[in-house]
Amino acid sequence: MVRIILCGGDEAGRGALLGPLVISLVAAGRGAVGKFSKIGVRDSKLLSRRRREMLYEAIRDIASEVKVDMISPQEINDAMKNSISLNELEAIRFARLYDSVGVDVDTLYLDSPDVIADKFGIRVNMASSKPTRPAGVKQLQKGDGIRYARIIAEHKADSKYPVVSAASIVAKVTRDRAMDAISKELGMDLGSGYPSDDVTIEAVKRNLDSAELLRHIRDRWATMQNIKQTRLASF
Repeated sequence: MVRIILCGGDEAGRGALLGPLVISLVAAGRGAVGKFSKIGVRDSKLLSRRRREMLYEAIRDIASEVKVDMISPQEINDAMKNSISLNELEAIRFARLYDSVGVDVDTLYLDSPDVIADKFGIRVNMASSKPTRPAGVKQLQKGDGIRYARIIAEHKADSKYPVVSAASIVAKVTRDRAMDAISKELGMDLGSGYPSDDVTIEAVKRNLDSAELLRHIRDRWATMQNIKQTRLASF
């Protein structure tokens, strides 16, 4: 009997001003995926930090593989300078992460950041070195003995598929821990790192001359440009 492996991918920190963009893949057998729902796995945004931390450990115990990658602010800044969109960068890194998965995957579910959801799956398919095909695309070479993993990229996949919900929790916990580490390293409370967080914005405004802080900031974000312009106008 062939074991069906499902894989889910999601990110945390996409819209943040400060800190890494974390992407995660969780691979698990179909039966194991059912366990995710039973233990309360769902979209990480609907869970408290304490609950996410508890589920994080359980997910790692249940899953066949868990993969995580962190895209630094400098990498994001460099990509934007070179006219590489965040969607493109994220797709490339998801493909690289997927290529590192050691089990044979039947279906890869992705939470799509693209306005046209399927487009993200196509991007990942093109960047991956493994035999994959986006949903809706027929397998062109039949009888070649190769198993093609199907890629399904959808909006709100983290609330539709438990394996993507699991990946969203892993990504969120990893980013939360990374933000804690940065705050500790710099000796200042940086909050969540999002533009909507007053703690984050005030910390950035007070420390614009800190080279240590600036290396953790997405300098080309509109929020950062506004902060700089406001500072110049005050002189």
